[in-house]
This record gives sequence, C-alpha cells and structure tokens, in this order.
Amino acid sequence: MEYRKLPRGEEQISVLGLGNSSLGASGEKETQAAVEMALEAGINYFDMAASDSSPFEAFGRAAAGSRKQVYYQIHFGADYSGGTYGWTLDLEKIRRSVDWQLQALKTDYIDFGFIHCIDEEADWEQVMARGTADYLLDLKKQGVVRHIGLSSHTPAVAEKFLDTGMIDMLMFSINPAYDYRHGDYAIGSVDERMALYRRCEKEGVGISVMKAFSGGQLLDAKTSPFGKALTEYQCIQYALDKPGVLTVLPGIRNRKDLERILGFFQASPEERDYSILGTFTPQEAEGVCVYCNHCQPCPSGLDVGLINKYYDLSRAGDALAKDHYANLEKKASDCVGCGHCDSRCPFHVEQSVRMEKIRAYFGE
Repeated sequence: MEYRKLPRGEEQISVLGLGNSSLGASGEKETQAAVEMALEAGINYFDMAASDSSPFEAFGRAAAGSRKQVYYQIHFGADYSGGTYGWTLDLEKIRRSVDWQLQALKTDYIDFGFIHCIDEEADWEQVMARGTADYLLDLKKQGVVRHIGLSSHTPAVAEKFLDTGMIDMLMFSINPAYDYRHGDYAIGSVDERMALYRRCEKEGVGISVMKAFSGGQLLDAKTSPFGKALTEYQCIQYALDKPGVLTVLPGIRNRKDLERILGFFQASPEERDYSILGTFTPQEAEGVCVYCNHCQPCPSGLDVGLINKYYDLSRAGDALAKDHYANLEKKASDCVGCGHCDSRCPFHVEQSVRMEKIRAYFGE
C-alpha cells in the first residue's frame, strides 16, 4: 500500500480507500469480511456514504480492534432513518443520523465530518444558514470531529467552501469523462476543474475521489462516452495524477472486487497508462498538460510532468511550488528542445515551447 499525508494534519492516508455505495447488498457477513481484508491490505480510509444502513455495524465489528488506524469519512446530510439512504439539509435529522452512525460504528469520534453532497448554490446557502456548518465547527472544537470536509460535484460550490477556509478535505468526482465534459456530473469546463484541483493542492486541501469509473460507464465500450473502454487501473492512475488527490475510493461489492482493485499495485506501467485519452479528448482539452508523464523518458533527464505541475501551481499563487521547483535537479532551462516530449504527448502539448515559458517565468 502507498500513503499520502493529509496536508493539514499528520494522517497518512492510503491512496486506495473504499467507497461504500454497493457493499451493503452483499450482506453483513461479506461486508465485514471485505473490510477486514481491506484493513489487512493496508487500506485505512473508508467513505461511509452507503446506499442503506446495513454496512455500518459490519464496519464497526471489523474495525473494533484497529480504530486508531482507520479513518472514517462520515456525511452530515446522509440520512438512514428509513433504513435506506436519504439526503437532508434538516439539522435535527442530521444530528440524529450522525449519532446513529457513531453508535453503529462503535466509535465516539469522526475523523472526517463531511457536509454531504452540496451541488447547488441554494444548498450551500441552506448549509450556512440552517446551522449545519456551525454544528460541524462546534463538534470540531469539542474534538468529536477531527477534520471538516465537503462532498460536491460542482467546482463553483467547492470554491465557495474553500473561500471559508473551514474544509481540510474535498470529496470530488474525478474521471476522464467528467473532466472532459461527458456525463450528468460533468460540471464545469476543463479549465475550471483543473483550477479547482490546483487550488486544493495550493491551499493544502486533500481530495478524496468518488466516481472514478463514472459509475462503471467508462469500463464498458457500450456505455463509455468515448466509445472505448478504459480499465479500472487506468481510471485510478488518472485520478491519482491530479493535483491535490490523496485517495481514490472505488466502490466494491465483495472481496472478489476488492482483490481485483488491489491488483493496481502489481499492475505494470503499461496497464496503468491512460494515454489513449489523447485520441478522444475534446478540442478544448488539447494543449493542457495533465502531468501524466507519458512523454517520458526525457533524453535530458527532465521530469516534464512535475515541472509543469510546479509551474501551474506557482502561477496559481502556491509559494511552496516555487521552492519545490528550485530544488529540482533538472529544470526547464536544461531542456535542449529535442522535441521528444512533443511527439509523445497524448494531449498534444508543445512541451518544448512550454519549457521556454517556464524557464522565463522562473528567471533562469
């Protein structure tokens, strides 16, 4: 297992976590066994937005002896009072639901308390006006909630929450379909979405990724908006390469699914390679570096993706990115303009021209 540190904390979060939308259908016995298997594999981050109430007690039993090593992402607005998932902005219902989740999970604290599924500005206003945000802030002062987060599909709404400075984590839908404007949740332009990811990294807000497979649509050529299927490993790697991303949360149904997902760590670079996207991304995405490093290896030894990432982050106002760039062994000024990266970039970025711009920007 690989881990990434939460910028606003000491938590080391597994780059693969678990979503929880489908696991309950397998029954409590299989759910508990799958969670135990995940823990043994080093997974420590679990999203608790389930489709029904059945997984919670199974999670509580599975993690009973390792609670301090487990990070729960609990949603303030996911309501299980009827046994199945419901969405609410009512503060009293939220209180009752959170109390029930804590009891079922056999815990008295929440690692990540998430304001749940806020996609509309009107919902953002309700969260701020009806007390949900204040409730979370109060629980954080008491130590019941360690970190506050938000789940959303809408860049503009996520930006509003970032403006408050209250969130340490953002759950966002990242996959090639949504990023390139295909699907119901493909909200925001390519530039808007990338700007959100960069802002999160700049401000130290981690991203946990939902819907990495676009609800499974990307895995089947018949349902893929591109007319071609991607693999789970390609989608996972795509998400992990985005700025700010700490963990990807695939939904699983059972241990068989989990075993397959864990194969990501044994997958070859070729199996993770998503450069095929360059053949069917929209025109507006052409020329945008996504830091995938499919232009590698550079004959001069430059880490082209990392150089681009530090440049973009620095332009967005991240002072640390400028320091990170300064510490690189090879910089844009070391580019010899051979064109190797230009010919290999799946997104048609003129990297040799961009290296000149980056060199000038950093005053080399």
